[in-house]
Formats: sequence, C-alpha cells, structure tokens
Amino acid sequence: MPFSVADIRKDFPIFERTIRDGKRLVYLDSGATSQKPWTVINAESDFYSKHNAAVHRGAHQLAEEATDAYEGARAKVATFIGAQVDEVIFTKSATESLNLVAYAMGNAHQGNRFALTSADEIVVSEMEHHANLVPWQELAKRTGAKLSWFTVTEEGRLDLSGVNEVITERTKVVAITHQSNVLGTINPLDAITKRAHEVGAVVVLDACQSVPHMPVDVSELNVDFLAFSGHKAVGPTGVGILWGRSELLAQLPPFLTGGSMVSSVTMTDATWAPAPQKFEAGVPNMAQAVGLGAACDYLSTVGMQNIRNHEISLTDYALDKLSAISGIKIIGPTTNVSRGSTISFTLKEIHPHDLGQYLDSQGIAVRTGHHCAWPLAKSMKVQSTTRASFYLYNDERDVDALFEAVVNAQKYFGRF
Repeated sequence: MPFSVADIRKDFPIFERTIRDGKRLVYLDSGATSQKPWTVINAESDFYSKHNAAVHRGAHQLAEEATDAYEGARAKVATFIGAQVDEVIFTKSATESLNLVAYAMGNAHQGNRFALTSADEIVVSEMEHHANLVPWQELAKRTGAKLSWFTVTEEGRLDLSGVNEVITERTKVVAITHQSNVLGTINPLDAITKRAHEVGAVVVLDACQSVPHMPVDVSELNVDFLAFSGHKAVGPTGVGILWGRSELLAQLPPFLTGGSMVSSVTMTDATWAPAPQKFEAGVPNMAQAVGLGAACDYLSTVGMQNIRNHEISLTDYALDKLSAISGIKIIGPTTNVSRGSTISFTLKEIHPHDLGQYLDSQGIAVRTGHHCAWPLAKSMKVQSTTRASFYLYNDERDVDALFEAVVNAQKYFGRF
C-alpha cells in the first residue's frame, strides 16, 4: 500500500483526542510502547465478545474457535518473522521471554547442552536494556559462570575490536540487543554470531526495538533465540514472543510447569509436551495473542520496508533539526548510519525530567531517565537523557513541534 502518515494516523483512535488544554498529541514515546490501530483493538474485543474459551482444553464450539484463533495468531507471527510455527512461543512480555531462556538454562541438568558451571562464560554488552542484562547476571550467580561484556565506544557503537577475546572457548551464551533502546544503534550481528557459533555458544537476540521497525527474518539472522514484545509493535500489552530454533527448544528444559505443557503425569513424575506447548504452561494470554496476530497483519499490510524507509528519512530530518539547537548533545550516533529512529539527548544543565515535563505541557510525549539501561548511561557519562522515539505514525510536523518546544524550553528555563 502507498505509505501515507495522514492515512495511517486515521487507523489509530488515540490521535483523535487532544491533551493539555486542547493541544495536538505529539507522541514520541513508541520506544516505550506503541499506539494501537483499530484492527488490533477490534480483534481483541471480538475474541472476548464472540469466541472466549480456554484454548486446547474443550470439545465445545467456543473452545474450538478460541483454539483456532490462538493458533492462527501463532502462524501469523511465524510468517511475520520468517519462522516455523512450532518455533514461536507466546509469553506475557519480551522480558519474560528472555527470563525464560535464562531460567531454563539454569534448570538444565549436567549432560544437557545448556547446563552452565563455573567453567563457563556468559557474554552481554554495556548497551543492554536491563531485561537482557539482569537475567544473565542472576544466571551467572546461580551457576558460577563468569559474566563478560562488550563495551561501547564514545560514538555509541559496540566495540567489537576484541571479539575473539570477549567470546572465548568458554562462552556458552551471548545475549545481545539488535537495536539499542537508548542510542538507536543497530548492532552488526555477523561478527558476533560467527564467533559465538565457532565456540559452540548460542546467541540470544533482544529484538524489541527492531522487529517493529524493520524487516526481520530469523532464518537470515543466524541467531538461536529471539525475543520481542507485542506492545511495541502496535499490538496489545501482556503478550510477548520467544522464537527459538526447533532443535534447541527440544533440548531446553521448561521454565514454568503445570497444565497444558505435559504429555503425561504420574504422582511422582511428568514428561513434557513438545515445543511450543512445553513453554506455555497454564491458560495463555489468548485475546492478546489474537491482537498480536492482527498487529502483524497490519504492519505487513503497511509494509515493513516502507516503515523502515520512512523512519530513515524522518531520523535524517530529526538529527539535522535537533543538532542545530545550541546546547544540545545527541547521545549515540549522530549520523544516520546503522541506527534506528530513537534519539536520546541532553540539553546542557536543564535536567531531562524538567525538559520532559515542559514538553508534556506542550502536548509532546517523550521519555526521560536512564531508560532501564543504567550501565549504558554510566558508560556514556550521563545521568539521564531525554528520548524521542519515532514510528510509522510520526512525520516531519512532529519533529518540528519537538524542535520548537526544545528551543522554547531554553527560554522558559532562562538558559542560553
């Protein structure tokens, strides 16, 4: 379909409202959560109002319809990321997806390829969101494994000059972000995945900031596990995805146990159902999964490459505009090379929280703080930043509004 921001905005009912005394909503916080189109809202509502029943459990018609809708959503997600259907696991969030892998590895017994000991290493980076850092810290503590990491350059890029020294023969898992939620940096994966697989390590990719914004095909990435969240991809909250290679999912122990994930149970033992059911204990988030399926349909109709092209153009425009403001400092890449549409910045001595509140008074929603990435903030020598993150429903008018509001904020605070 032709890409038109004006037409796209009509699909999102939240843009029909005003905020702060009738001001136009300028939503620049999609890095935290995206807005939802009518098709997603209606899909979730339709499930509850017409088909609600526990999936995989009943012989009645509603149960059949619910199961068809739920498994149909799994197929849509699989198609969206180029996966096999039985490799797609529904979770409640990307955070849960990443914890699932980490805790499952911690549950592995000796002899299982995922079992870790004090002789092993886990590799992360300074760029990670806490969701892809803290689970691995905890796994290292539980198993005695050593935690190592890639550092970040002043420009906001991963320092891969010593990749062979960071990923060693002892490395069992490499957990890395595809795109930084703070810097917008898109990381080069080839050198990382090549080295990881040379030493027999698995690669876990945090794709929360990439899957919603660019074409992502797991069959081409050469990673072993991938996580993303529905709510950042115009889908509902309360649903995330873990993708894993089928042969690895077969070997990975379960994370949660209970109903629906077993093949047989006695009073003393149980055996597991195959993936993905092995990792979906209990009644799942059915309506949310259906909503995510609708979100994948919506994004596919717009076209992921169209979205990526639009964001490249908009980021070019935003970097040029913001860089011209006296006293501003872009934290991360200042050129639009291998970067996404997230721009974090500081404005001399104006605290990001104060700036964020002023922008909010002008109808502009941004994110302020450390963005769940404290080690990265420390590495970049900032306490916090203001972050503007753009998506398919933003345009140059939104960038202009941000530019003008930041300039006016300087006058408001009596600076410069």
